[in-house]
Amino acid sequence: MIEGQEGVTWEQWCALAAACEEHGVETLFRSDHYVSQADEAGRVAHDAWTTLAALAARTTTLRLGTLVSPVTFRAPALLANAAATADHVSGGRIELGLGAGWMEREHRAFGFPFPETGVRVEMLAEQLEIVHRLWTEDRVDFRGRHYALENAPGLPKPVQRPHPPLLVGGGGSLGTADPAARLADEYNTPFASPEQFAAVRARVVAACHRAGRDPATMRFSLMTGCLIGETRADALARARELYGRRPRDAGFEDWLAGFETRGVVGSVDEVAARLREYADAGCERVMLQHLLHADLEPVRLLGRELAPAVAA
Repeated sequence: MIEGQEGVTWEQWCALAAACEEHGVETLFRSDHYVSQADEAGRVAHDAWTTLAALAARTTTLRLGTLVSPVTFRAPALLANAAATADHVSGGRIELGLGAGWMEREHRAFGFPFPETGVRVEMLAEQLEIVHRLWTEDRVDFRGRHYALENAPGLPKPVQRPHPPLLVGGGGSLGTADPAARLADEYNTPFASPEQFAAVRARVVAACHRAGRDPATMRFSLMTGCLIGETRADALARARELYGRRPRDAGFEDWLAGFETRGVVGSVDEVAARLREYADAGCERVMLQHLLHADLEPVRLLGRELAPAVAA
């Protein structure tokens, strides 16, 4: 999981994707933002779907997706077409994550609408339905509170059948859990402890029951920060490097303690042990946020050492 708005250049994207394929990392997700949180004047933020489509043309096995695309950025038909187009470019390796959006600053900067939270989650429910229907139906008529489609041709159809995986990101609220229970393939929770993850999962399971859906058909995943090394000392060295690149509102030890409450830090064995706690809480997939994006060694560790350790 790469925070693309934090200065990731095209050359670095290519290197990250190549490293993933070389070392057996199956999926590369990226954020969908247009403004850096740390240095908006100095860090480039390339468009998410343009980047993914370009990477799709350069790779052969790597799955690619957003975590997540805010519903405020694109009309649902545009998003459905962009993701389906990327699915064609990739030969069927795209995953689409959807969320309500949260970074008000980028909306104000570039003129994106940023209605109140309740409105944004309504938009999420409508977008999810529209994208799903455009991908699976020949013609779509839709009239909701926020969007209307009139006899829209459901083209291009994605390569994947019945459609690329649809992920919804959230914290288990009704506004995200209920639409996900109806139409999503996966529910992703960011920055949660194992206990918090289990609680979110339980709320989404309840939403599945309300929708008449077998919860076993929903995949549950986590997105969390990761600082990994061959040894804990290596991981802490990466922590100090990351700390030095970010605005300092706390000393290193306090910052690290905060990071560890919402992320994983340590040797391969330590990170594997922590991830098993999430597995015990019902987590089936984890997207590890790699913030030192020019450092490719963690990519090797994830694919060559961590994944086998967790699977053992």
